[in-house]
Amino acid sequence: MSERLSRRVAAITESATLAVDAKAKALKAAGEPVIGFGAGEPDFPTPAHVVEAARQACLDPKNHRYSPAGGLPELKTAVAEATNRHSATEVTPAQVLITNGGKHAVYNAFEALLDPGDEVLLPAPYWTTYPEPIALAGGVTVALSTGVDSGFRVTVDQLEAARTPNTKALVFVSPSNPTGAVYPADEVRAIGEWAVEHGIWVITDEIYEYLTFGDHTFSSMPGLVPELADTCIIVNGVAKTYAMTGWRVGWMIGPADVVKAATNLQSHCTSNVANVSQRAALAALEGGLACVDEMRVAFARRATLIHGLLNEIPGVEAMVPQGAFYAFPSFEGVLGRRLGHLTPTTTVELAGVILDEAKVAIVPGEAFGAPGYARLSFAISDDDIVEGVGRIAELLGRAG
Repeated sequence: MSERLSRRVAAITESATLAVDAKAKALKAAGEPVIGFGAGEPDFPTPAHVVEAARQACLDPKNHRYSPAGGLPELKTAVAEATNRHSATEVTPAQVLITNGGKHAVYNAFEALLDPGDEVLLPAPYWTTYPEPIALAGGVTVALSTGVDSGFRVTVDQLEAARTPNTKALVFVSPSNPTGAVYPADEVRAIGEWAVEHGIWVITDEIYEYLTFGDHTFSSMPGLVPELADTCIIVNGVAKTYAMTGWRVGWMIGPADVVKAATNLQSHCTSNVANVSQRAALAALEGGLACVDEMRVAFARRATLIHGLLNEIPGVEAMVPQGAFYAFPSFEGVLGRRLGHLTPTTTVELAGVILDEAKVAIVPGEAFGAPGYARLSFAISDDDIVEGVGRIAELLGRAG
C-alpha cells in the first residue's frame, strides 16, 4: 500500500517563524498579554499612496481579468529600473519575473536551477525557509556555520572548503535574516569573484536592501561583479521595504533563459500575481523613498534599544543589528539553568518556557541552523520592545 502523502511533501517542516507568530496571535486573541517578537514584518501600515493606487485598481475592469503570467509589463520595467538604480546592475524587463511574494521567487529559482543531488551552499544562521525549496527541487543543503566572532559572515575560505564537484549554487543574503549582519563591499566582491571563478550560481536575496543602519551599507553582488550576471539570480520584493507583507508581490531577476523557464513553471502553478497587488507594487516603486526613510529611522532606533536591553541580561549576548529588523542574541549562557519546574537545555525549550511563563514569543535558533541563539524581530513598538525584553530579563533573573 502506498504512503498517504508523497515523501517529498511529507518531509517539509512548517515555517518556524509563522508558527510562532500564529501561536502568539492565538494567545493574544484568547486574552493573553502576549508580546510577539516572532514574525518578520514591519509594524507600519502600507503607505497611503500605495493603498489609494490599489483602490483605484479595483475600480478598473482591466484588473479583473488575467494578465501575463510573468507580471504586468509596466511593473517589470519598474523593477528593472529600481534594481539598476540601487544595485548598479544592467537588468532588462525581460529578466524579471513577478512572483507571489519573495518565497515564491526563492521556490522558482531553485526549481529552475537544481537537479537531484545538486549541492547548495547555505551560510548559517539562515532564513528558515531556504532548505525546504532546495529539498523540494531535489537539491542538498550544505550549511556553513558562522558566529558572532565572524560577524555572522561566511568567508571565501569556508566556501572553498565546502565546494565539491556537486556544488551548483550559493545562497547569499545581506542584510541578513535572521542575524541582522551586513557584509562590507569588499567581502561581497570577493565572494562574487570566487563564484565566477568556479562557475557557481549565486541566489542573492536583496529583500532588506534599504534597511541598513549607521555606517553599514547595502552592496549588490552582481552590481559589484558584473561577470556574475549570467550565473546570478536576485530575489526581492516590496514586503519589507514598503510594509507590504500581505500584498504578496515579489520578483526574481536573472538570465533571460532562466527567467523564461521559471515563467513557464509559474504559468502552470499560479498564473499571474493578483493585478491589484501588482498595481500597488508599481505605485510603491514609483512613489519615492520618503516613507522608507521614515521606517528605517525607526528601525535603527529600535536596533540600538533592543541591543542594549538584551546585553543587560546576564548570560545573554547580542551583536548590534546592522540591518534588517532582527536581533539574534545567544542564550547559551542561560541554558541549563532551572526556570521554575523546568531546566531548558535548548533554545527550543527555552522559547517555550518564555512564551508560557513570560508571555513573550521568540523564534529559537534551531529553526535557523543556529542552536543556542534566538531571533527577535524588533518590527514592533518601542514600548513593546522594552516590555517584552523586560519580561524575559525578569524570568531569566529567577533562574537557578
